[in-house]
Amino acid sequence: MIRNTIKKNKKLHVLALAAVIFFTVSGGPFGLEPLLGYAGERGILLLLIITPILWDIPAILTVLELNSMMPLTGGYYQWVKRALGKRFGFYEGWWTWLYTFVDLAIYPVLFVEYLSFFFPQLGAFKIPVCLAIVWSGAILNILGISPVGKATLLLSFFVITPFIILFILAFHGHGQFMLPSPSLKGIPFSSLGLALYTVMWNFFGWDNATTYAEEVDKPVRSYLKSTLIAFAAVMCIYVMTVYATLRFHIGAKMLNDEGYPALGVMAGGKWLGSLIAIGGMAGALGLFSSVLLSISRVPEVMAQDGFLPKKLKSLHPKYNTPHISIIVCAMVISFMILWSFEELIIIDVTLYGTALFLEFATLIVLRIKAPAEKRPFRVPLPTWALVVVYMLPVSVYSIALSGALISEEKKFLPAAFAIGALLSAELAWQAVKWWRNR
Repeated sequence: MIRNTIKKNKKLHVLALAAVIFFTVSGGPFGLEPLLGYAGERGILLLLIITPILWDIPAILTVLELNSMMPLTGGYYQWVKRALGKRFGFYEGWWTWLYTFVDLAIYPVLFVEYLSFFFPQLGAFKIPVCLAIVWSGAILNILGISPVGKATLLLSFFVITPFIILFILAFHGHGQFMLPSPSLKGIPFSSLGLALYTVMWNFFGWDNATTYAEEVDKPVRSYLKSTLIAFAAVMCIYVMTVYATLRFHIGAKMLNDEGYPALGVMAGGKWLGSLIAIGGMAGALGLFSSVLLSISRVPEVMAQDGFLPKKLKSLHPKYNTPHISIIVCAMVISFMILWSFEELIIIDVTLYGTALFLEFATLIVLRIKAPAEKRPFRVPLPTWALVVVYMLPVSVYSIALSGALISEEKKFLPAAFAIGALLSAELAWQAVKWWRNR
């Protein structure tokens, strides 16, 4: 259902869109904590810089070109369906739906962890607090994309500011400090795989922000500017945080167990630890609202194509949002808030990576089938060079998955579960075909 009725002042503009993309992809460095234990002091900064170049840059360029061709509600689902057919379009929507349910279950749990900095006994009330966050985010999404954009713009201030302070304290700290020489030597292959999963999870989701393109003002230009702003912000805050982590020599176990508020206490005292904890809660809220915004549009367009129940395409009579789809998503997430954080990351990235590879294939196919079609943004590479570039993220993905499968830390199970979830797309497709034939 095309949203031509949305007024221009109700659409997202560049800064608000950049804030939504920032939270869709990152929401701050919260979730990077295990990286120090996996990669060590010599590998953490190296992986943090190299992985986005190999993993994110090809994805961002692909998303920008495809979105400039087809800035439609449903984004990546619409692209894949057009280039590769309905079956693979369904795969794309199905895999994205599955991984996003897993992804969204992480953020309420993160919120509770950072709130526990102030109220250590909060663990006993984890489930009701998580449910409150899930349904608060759902209500905000039902109210419309403009409130989500304004809320994320405000929340980004609370996320970024404490880490700027942390970096300033680290940069002007007493005594001499030199960054450890970067190296991956001595890192076990399984640890390297889990380290890659950690970085990849903290950098994925650039395509998620395209599912509501018809609700963005001047989408082609806005997405280009907003994506550049968001990528720069994500890289800066991650590098600043890792620099402070190395500067204050926090132990890997302490960082993993207590999070960045513990680093803030080491650097500036209780007040900075409190600011970072507040930033963690703001990041969790922003991530949840932004990702729910993106995924709720996919069932809507799949229902329009007859792949899901028609009720999911219903729009709210006042706010013009897919309220039934949002409510269904919130209901599923409510049952998934007890999963392990690190296991969810493995499932997340495995499902997301496969869906992303369909988008890579989509761009190649459309370059061949529709070479003359208007592309306001075009990746400045010939088609054969794109194929070579795509080998980079495929290689990173393969190393990460292989490392998880051979890990002795019980990471085989979530990786195997993710592979099973990928295979479920064909079963779901056959069920949909049978249902439609009836």
